Amino acid sequence: MTPTLFLAAVVLVAIIVESAAGFGATVVTVTLGAQLLPLDTVLAAFLPLNVLLSAAVTVRNTKAIDRVMLVRHVLPWMGLGTAVGLAFSRFRGAEWIKIVFAVFVIVLSVSELVAMKRRADEKTTPLSPPVAAIALSTAGVIHGLFACGGPLVVYVVGRSLHDKSAFRATLSALWLVMNIVLVTTMAFDGSVGRGSLLTTAALIPALLLGLFVGDRVHRRLDERSFRLAVFVLLLLAATVLLVRSVVA
Repeated sequence: MTPTLFLAAVVLVAIIVESAAGFGATVVTVTLGAQLLPLDTVLAAFLPLNVLLSAAVTVRNTKAIDRVMLVRHVLPWMGLGTAVGLAFSRFRGAEWIKIVFAVFVIVLSVSELVAMKRRADEKTTPLSPPVAAIALSTAGVIHGLFACGGPLVVYVVGRSLHDKSAFRATLSALWLVMNIVLVTTMAFDGSVGRGSLLTTAALIPALLLGLFVGDRVHRRLDERSFRLAVFVLLLLAATVLLVRSVVA
């Protein structure tokens, strides 16, 4: 299998996840794609595609966006953290960064699976403003480094937005803004260029098919079961990535 075909298969899975749940495309793509490709290569090819995905979901669901949550409570702290993460983005090409990323995804996945079991019968409540600010700023740092701050954002926003359509639309609008910033930054430092954009173009069929399937999954599948499957997948993939990176 060629690298582009492998990445297309990964992207198809990732797009189905995000178009169905409102999050997860980048963390799925990076976790699976990093099995064979450098992180920089995966991000350079995928982030412009994710901008198209976020734009498509945002435009189709504009009325469902919680603008107060997005503009007043999420974007300011995410933006601050992302600026810090971008300052350290030059380390993405280092081999040890895959180990750091794999450990992050493993801890995240285990935490989410445990939390899902614990809160199955509990009513979630919004986090206090200081705790939410710390979590969102941390998510921004991770997003600036790996473009994968989504899970922490999901934790914060998911405790306030219980309607799955508003949740998906608000997160899609957030990723649209944040990933435009990342793609612009990567274009200036040369990570995104003609070669990576050709790969991005080759991934568009996977994007379209993923949108089609993901929208139907969103309407038909129980959200908790879907999230359970996503985090189990991430846990397995990150464990394999960690083992491969340590042994290599």
